[in-house]
Amino acid sequence: MHPIVLPAILGGIGGLTRGFIGLLKAMSLRRKILWKYYVITVLVAVVIGVFIGIIFDFDYRLSLLAGYAGTDILEGIYKSFAVQKTYVRKR
Repeated sequence: MHPIVLPAILGGIGGLTRGFIGLLKAMSLRRKILWKYYVITVLVAVVIGVFIGIIFDFDYRLSLLAGYAGTDILEGIYKSFAVQKTYVRKR
């Protein structure tokens, strides 16, 4: 097996796990599920898993963890820079 395949699979599994938890949360709050966002999150987890697998090739379990936590960190950064509307009341 090519050395990139296993980290990619494990990173994807980590991203799928995180995405599944997000789906459960959205369904419990009766929110609309954004399927494109879910797919992009999993693909980003695969890429993160591959890079971590290449950098730390001694333990592929890090790819699984990186796929889960990496996408969570990136989403947090994205949300912190998202434009928020601010309303100013006139007196």
